[in-house]
Amino acid sequence: MITVGIDSGNRSTKVVVLKDGEVISRYMTLTGFEINEAATEAFTNALGQAGLKAKDVAALASTGVGRSEIKFAQAYVTEVEAAARGARFVVPTVNTIIDLGAEEGRAIKLTLEGKISDFATNEKCAAGAGSFVESMARALQTTAEEMGPLSMKHTKKVPMNAQCVVFAESEVVSLIHQNTAIEDIAKAVHDGVSNRVSSIVRRVGIVDDVALIGGPGKNIGLVQSLSEDLAKVIIVPEYPEFISALGAALYAVEIG
Repeated sequence: MITVGIDSGNRSTKVVVLKDGEVISRYMTLTGFEINEAATEAFTNALGQAGLKAKDVAALASTGVGRSEIKFAQAYVTEVEAAARGARFVVPTVNTIIDLGAEEGRAIKLTLEGKISDFATNEKCAAGAGSFVESMARALQTTAEEMGPLSMKHTKKVPMNAQCVVFAESEVVSLIHQNTAIEDIAKAVHDGVSNRVSSIVRRVGIVDDVALIGGPGKNIGLVQSLSEDLAKVIIVPEYPEFISALGAALYAVEIG
């Protein structure tokens, strides 16, 4: 049976295609202003990679902030449910999930049976998400992809207090003028994000194992900061940005 999951996020739209419970295709594109069009493009390309047509799909479910705008979806799944399903599928031992996107972050605690027992979301400020790191990277005249490796080369800890992107950019500029090493500033940025995310995780409670999903999971500097803050090994599954789309595809199996 072929099922599809679509994760329509603020920044990007991800698609996962499953065949009998095995991932056979992934595709990602920018969401833009036309959510349904972006989802259609990603859906078509994901199927094309697998040599499939829309008629081959038994069921399709969508998740993410734009899920209800995807008109051809047969079911809609909350971000929390999709994240929980996807994370447990790829990391069967996970009980605490940190789900980070471009504009928000959330923590999810599971029961031993894999059911959601509690969750908390930070939606008020992007300071706990990927877009904050991107903004700070621009202020440092580097890229978000380079921020992780840079921070791993830090030689000292630099406090960074601002949570708002605008104030944080001013703080970064001030640190640059003080001749603070870019590696130390990058570490401060990741520590700042980690501190805010960790407070959300502690709110729901930490139970081993802990997994980080979402695009920021590819940032090794942020992973290190979270591991230090929580005093836990942080598991990052392969293709962390596709985990929620995978969860939606797994949900589609039930309605297919």
